[in-house]
Amino acid sequence: MIASIILPLRTVSLANQREHWGKKARRAKSERQAAYLLTKGKLPTPPCVVKLVRVAPRELDDDNLRGSMKSIRDGIADRLGIDDRDPLVTWEYGQAQGKPKEYAVLVEVKAG
Repeated sequence: MIASIILPLRTVSLANQREHWGKKARRAKSERQAAYLLTKGKLPTPPCVVKLVRVAPRELDDDNLRGSMKSIRDGIADRLGIDDRDPLVTWEYGQAQGKPKEYAVLVEVKAG
């Protein structure tokens, strides 16, 4: 493993959120910027495998998990200087049980 970074972010299932579009857009922008800024100087150049692990008290089903990580994935892709659909990067997802009120995203990067 080349890098293991903890992002202090609370991700939520976008499919289950009933909120104003402006609030949703601000959260997405904030998560994307945080992922970009907090990974500065810590990521290898592609090709690589990036695993995003959501840490929270309760699990999401797999389609909601991917949706909750979209802005974080975009921020990391921005840092790598690629589009998030570029085949040089393989994206994996996981979940880990957190304590009550413990939320984070663990980013694990391996050379591809």
